[in-house]
Amino acid sequence: MHLKYEAQIREPLVDGDKDYHQVSEDICRPIEVKPSRLWYIGFFISIALLLFGVWSIYDQVVYGVGQWNLNKTVGWGWDITNFVWWIGIGHAGTLISAILLLFRQGWRTGVNRAAEAMTIFAVICAGQFPIWHMGRVWLAFFIMPYPNSRGPVWVNFNSPLLWDVFAVSTYFTVSLLFWYTGLLPDLALIRDRAKTKFRKFFYGITSFGWTGSTKHWQRHEALSLVLAGLATPLVLSVHTIVSFDFATSVIPGWHTTIFPPYFVAGAIFSGFAMVQTLLLILRRVFNLQDYITLGHIEAMNKVIVLTGSIVGIAYLTELFIAFYSQNQYEAYAFFYTRANLFSPYGWAYYGMMTCNVLSPQIFWFRKMRRNIYVTFFMSIIVNIGMWFERFVIIATSIFRDYLPSSWSIYYSPSIFEIGFYVGTFGLFFTCFFLFSKYFPVIAIAEIKHVLKTSGQNYKEQVGGIELQKVEEFAGEYAH
Repeated sequence: MHLKYEAQIREPLVDGDKDYHQVSEDICRPIEVKPSRLWYIGFFISIALLLFGVWSIYDQVVYGVGQWNLNKTVGWGWDITNFVWWIGIGHAGTLISAILLLFRQGWRTGVNRAAEAMTIFAVICAGQFPIWHMGRVWLAFFIMPYPNSRGPVWVNFNSPLLWDVFAVSTYFTVSLLFWYTGLLPDLALIRDRAKTKFRKFFYGITSFGWTGSTKHWQRHEALSLVLAGLATPLVLSVHTIVSFDFATSVIPGWHTTIFPPYFVAGAIFSGFAMVQTLLLILRRVFNLQDYITLGHIEAMNKVIVLTGSIVGIAYLTELFIAFYSQNQYEAYAFFYTRANLFSPYGWAYYGMMTCNVLSPQIFWFRKMRRNIYVTFFMSIIVNIGMWFERFVIIATSIFRDYLPSSWSIYYSPSIFEIGFYVGTFGLFFTCFFLFSKYFPVIAIAEIKHVLKTSGQNYKEQVGGIELQKVEEFAGEYAH
């Protein structure tokens, strides 16, 4: 017999008296039973928000960007703010899946599936904004790569905004493949458990003929490692490229080399907060407390306090650079329009500092890290703070130009900008509700993989073995 040992100081990744069959029953139950009343209420609210967003976009397409409260100075407003915010949220899923897989972190198994789905839906929401921001949607045709077919007509090839197209589309493709290949063993399990012909047919098609053979598992693990290796640099590069949209300009507040790591840390920060929000709801609604444990929540809170502190250092570094450079325009952008509480945007800056830097420090205390209600509240606060950050970066840098004649009045969004933003929430949650109903929200195969080494049953068994004398242990387990 081979006895695999794991240190007892680590808490179990799966709580309760679980075997393989019980794991399948617990995670497949939401898929196989009729949705609850709460699911229907949430789904129809999401549909309503989505329809509001569709109406807002329709109005903007028909009548133009003039429906938004943009002006000659503030050319980027809520649209690009929300684009950067949604892209940031999409970072945590691939980070949890890819980087933690490469580092063999077992705690990712309970949270990776929902986080990967969140990534895909967030990137879909983010991709909407630049397209509709063009004013006339058919202008999106001009950013499509058709080399040598239109000659000099392809005018945007040298634009930094084209980098986003390549980066985000690549990131979306790899994340989608990563998510779907991880789903294959679980879809096959649901197929084998299905009672109706339609379910058997649907999950049979989506599982691609998975049989669970050794060859299939070998290819699955090899592909997972390859995709994880591809996704890891993408996690770091996508938001770096998004930050180049700002850093390549000469506008005070944007023209800085600190943006790439600053944006990446902020993206992981907001992404983990959104994962916490969604997982705590799933944990409660689907009774998955044994699989999404307090240990998982604590581990993610540790990442939040780390990245929040990095973001705080970046904020202070920006202020120091503005002071040390002795550039009057840079100093004006930071010390008057941002750090001054009585400036038109002072409230947004101090809201950002409070939500992103001060509030996460509560997670230095273990009792707070493991408190469900504190974690849920803080996850929402962090995402509000990250939205403030994107808004501060964009709006406060451009609403007052070099010339006082170019200073704009206080920028505020129109109902159509708000509707567009709310509509993306509707799209996101509609997709997430459908995902939670028809696909397993926790990776069943990966939970079973860690069950024998990190499940509560096994750890209690090993804990008893540790108390045996050496002679007894050798007599029982020696080959």
